[in-house]
Amino acid sequence: MLKFGVREEKKRALEKEMRKFNVCEKDLLEKFIRASGPGGQNVNKVATCVYLKHIPSGFEVKMQKARSQGLNRFLARRELVRKIKNHILGRESEEEKRRHKIRRAKQRRSRRAKKKMLEQKRAQAQKKQLRAKPNLKDEI
Repeated sequence: MLKFGVREEKKRALEKEMRKFNVCEKDLLEKFIRASGPGGQNVNKVATCVYLKHIPSGFEVKMQKARSQGLNRFLARRELVRKIKNHILGRESEEEKRRHKIRRAKQRRSRRAKKKMLEQKRAQAQKKQLRAKPNLKDEI
């Protein structure tokens, strides 16, 4: 197969997964793009970012995690197989769950929810205030 610059067992595991989910090299459209961000002169001069598309399913992956093109090719294939696997098995990926959780956390509260939350905070503050020991200096 291809050379990625990863250990042989990782490469074999990827090949096995690709065969298992019927992903062939001939079905992949691969393009190389000049990456951006940290990485120095290497990133600025060499097209290390890999774009991979599985033509039969239409799944696309863009990978620029590593500074080397070979490693990005491996990572892109692994990510593509993961996407296809999740689609075939019909389960939501862990990554998608994490994204949804972050989106929900950042979502703005409704006025009613905000009002209710503030009322609860005030009630709790009053409870704490009543529990506090009286300050003897105020009485003198």
